[in-house]
Amino acid sequence: MAEDAWNTRDPDRVVLVYTPDTRWRNRSEFLSGRDEVHAFLVRKWDRELDYRLIKELWATEGNRIAVRFAYEWHDDSGNWFRSYGNENWQFTEHGLMERRHASINDLPIAESERLFRWPLGPRPTDHGSLTDLGL
Repeated sequence: MAEDAWNTRDPDRVVLVYTPDTRWRNRSEFLSGRDEVHAFLVRKWDRELDYRLIKELWATEGNRIAVRFAYEWHDDSGNWFRSYGNENWQFTEHGLMERRHASINDLPIAESERLFRWPLGPRPTDHGSLTDLGL
């Protein structure tokens, strides 16, 4: 569900899964609250064009989940990237995410190296996972 929501690139929809006072670390940014997260997502998807994401569950314990992910995107000059990362999530008893810590690295790739070629939106059910793709 998180992957599908992020693949919409709709900050109004994505921000609703976070608590009003959510706290994030995303790369070198530290965000607090839905308003800051919303502004961050708007900036992100204005810069990361044709964004497509795959997430894969790594571990769970209690109200914490670890996922790994990769996403592909290009900048406004047509340079393509694959961004790899790990996220640690912490949830409230009501199922909203109150903490998100993301570590992300960007790898420049040629357009011909892209692996995420589905139409914009959720990943099709028959498209391979990170493991299937050897990532």
